[in-house]
Amino acid sequence: MAAYSYNYKDAIYVKGKQLKYQKEVFRGFSMVLQFGINMIVPIVLCTFIGIFLDRLFSTSFIVIIMFFLGALAGFRNIFIFAKNMNKRPTYLGSDADESVSGHAGEDFGEKMDRVYRDNMNE
Repeated sequence: MAAYSYNYKDAIYVKGKQLKYQKEVFRGFSMVLQFGINMIVPIVLCTFIGIFLDRLFSTSFIVIIMFFLGALAGFRNIFIFAKNMNKRPTYLGSDADESVSGHAGEDFGEKMDRVYRDNMNE
């Protein structure tokens, strides 16, 4: 007996085939990836700019200033991303757009059953 219990509400049915689709896992992974990118990219870019400026002016302190400037920019990006995170609509799970999310008051299982029926009729 498998240790994993499968819930039909976690699957999407496409033309008779059952595809496991865990939207929340992918959404969480993409958010973690965006947090990392929003933090790392400004730090790396500012550090390389600092190294370039240090070599250009024959100094050794600009790289440190640029590193901290990149860290501040990264924290600013993360703050803005986290603040706007809850403002984005989740189309399949909300009623933000009726044409995408289905009928008002329809739960997730009913949506998946409707998607399955619609795809079986094609």
